Amino acid sequence: MKTGGQLIVEALKANNVKRVSCVPGESYLAVLDALYESGIDVLVCRQEGGAAMMADSWGRLTGEPGICMVTRGPGATNASAGLHIAKQDSIPMILFVGQIGREMKEREAFQEVEYRRAFTEFAKWVGEIDDARRIPEFVTRAFAVATSGRPGPVVLTLPEDMLVEEVEAPAAQAYTRVESHPGQNQIAAFEAMLKEATKPMFILGGTRWSEQAVADFQAFASRFKVPVGCSFRRQMLFDHLHPSYAGDVGIGINPALAKEIKESDLLVLIGSRMSEIPSSGYSLLDIPYPKQKLIHVYPDPEELGRIYRPDLAICAAPAEFVAAIGKLEPPALPLWAERKSAMHDAYLKWSTPPETGPGEVHMGPIMNWIEANVPEDTIFTNGAGNYATWVHRFHRFRKYNTQSAPTSGSMGYGLPAAVAAKKLFPEREVVCFAGDGCFMMHGQEFITAVRYGLPIITVLVNNGTYGTIRMHQEREYPGRVSATDLVNPDFVAYAKAFGGHGELVEKTEDFGEAYLRARATSKPSIIEVKLDPEAITPTRTLTQIRNKA
Repeated sequence: MKTGGQLIVEALKANNVKRVSCVPGESYLAVLDALYESGIDVLVCRQEGGAAMMADSWGRLTGEPGICMVTRGPGATNASAGLHIAKQDSIPMILFVGQIGREMKEREAFQEVEYRRAFTEFAKWVGEIDDARRIPEFVTRAFAVATSGRPGPVVLTLPEDMLVEEVEAPAAQAYTRVESHPGQNQIAAFEAMLKEATKPMFILGGTRWSEQAVADFQAFASRFKVPVGCSFRRQMLFDHLHPSYAGDVGIGINPALAKEIKESDLLVLIGSRMSEIPSSGYSLLDIPYPKQKLIHVYPDPEELGRIYRPDLAICAAPAEFVAAIGKLEPPALPLWAERKSAMHDAYLKWSTPPETGPGEVHMGPIMNWIEANVPEDTIFTNGAGNYATWVHRFHRFRKYNTQSAPTSGSMGYGLPAAVAAKKLFPEREVVCFAGDGCFMMHGQEFITAVRYGLPIITVLVNNGTYGTIRMHQEREYPGRVSATDLVNPDFVAYAKAFGGHGELVEKTEDFGEAYLRARATSKPSIIEVKLDPEAITPTRTLTQIRNKA
C-alpha cells in the first residue's frame, strides 16, 4: 500500500525525472514528503511563474518534459505565464497542481479553480486524478502527450485527499516516445523538387531537434550548398559562421533576407510553424497558397496545412527527416551556390554591430567584447524587450543548445531560464540578458540562484523605460509619453543584498573588466549597463522615431 503522493514520485522516477521546480503549498504536502528521500533534485523558487519558466527552460534544453509543482488557486494562476510560453513555443512540460479535496468541489471552496476550463487554452491536456490507483496511468500519459506530435505542456491536478489515500497500484513504467518518420516516396519527392529549384531556401525552427540532427543538417547544407535561416529565437539550430547561414527569420528581419524568401522558388520549413513573428506578420508567405513552392516538415499533422497549403507535406520530427535526407546526393553544380554565398555575406554585414550611438554606453562594442570573450558553448537566455535585439541580431550562435528564449515574447523569462540552464549545465557559462522592465518581472529568482550557488551572469540593460512600448508609443503618439517610464532600484545594491555580485557600467570601456570580475567571483552576478533611452534600437533613436526621420 502506498499513498497517492508516493505514487506520484514513483511515477516521476520511472520516467527518469531528475529535477523539479516548485513553490510549496499545503495542497500537495504528501508529494513534498515523498520527495524527501527520493533522490529527485527539488529547486525551491520564489514565485510560481518563475518556477514554471524554469521547467520550460529544462524542457527546451533537454527535449524531456520539465516538471513544475505548485499549489492551487493563485499558485496555479501565477504559473500560467510559464504554461503559455511552453504552449506557444512547443516545449514539453508537466505542471502538477495541488487541488482542493474531492468532497469540496462546486462550493467555491478556498482557492477552488476548475482547471479544465481555466487552462485548456494553455495546455495540450488538462487532467485531474480522482483515484490514486490511476496515478501511473495518468502520469505516463502526461509524458507521452507532452512529447508527441507538436510538444507542449500538460496540467495534472492532484486533489489533496487523493494524495494521502493508501492504495494498491501497478508499478509505474517509463513512457514510450512516439516518433514520426518520412516515407520513401516523400523523400524522393523532396529530392526531385529540390533539384528542380533555382532559388531554394531552408528555414529551421521548432523543437524535437537533437545535437546529432543539427550536425547532420549542417553536413547536408555543406554538400548541397543551400541557404539556411533560423526562425525567431531558434538561432542555435545552425552555426552562424557556416557558409550556408543566411540569418534569423524573426523580428526586425534583414530586408535583404526577407526579399530572398519572398523571391525563392522553393521554401523548405523544417520544424517551424512559421507563425506571426517569423513570418513578419504573415507577410513572407501568402495565405493559404504561398507563391513559393512549399515543403513543410512538421511532426504534427494538425499543423500541416493549417495556415499554409504545402506542395509537399511531410509529417515527421526534424531529427527523423534530417536522418532520412542524409544519404541524398547533391547536383554536381548546384544552381544556387552563388546565391547562398551572397546571402551569407549579407548576413555577416547585417550582424556586425554599430560602434557608436547616443550616450556614454554603446552596446555594439559590448557585443563585440562578448563575442570575443565568452566560450562558444555559453548559454544565452533572455525575456522580451528591445534590448534583446542585441542578442538576436549581433550574437553569432555557433552550437546547439546555447539559447533559451521565449518565442512567445514573454517578459521576465531570462532570469528563471538562466537559473534552470545553470542547474542543468553547471560546467557551462550562462549569460542572461535582461532589460530593467523585464528583469523586475521575476527578479526575485536571483535569490534562487544564490541559494543554489549558480553563478549566472546577468547583463541588465537599464534605460529607465519599457523600451519596446515606448518605441511604439513615440511612433504612434509622438511626444505623449504615458505609462512607460520606470523607477528602478540600485541594481548593484540589489545583487549584493541578495548575496550576489554587482557591477555598474556607465562607460563602454568599463564593460570588459566588469564582466571578468563578475566571472571571477563565482557568484550570481548582475552587470547593470546604463543605456541612454535614446538608444532604443541599434539603428534609430527615440527622437528619430518621434520625428519619423
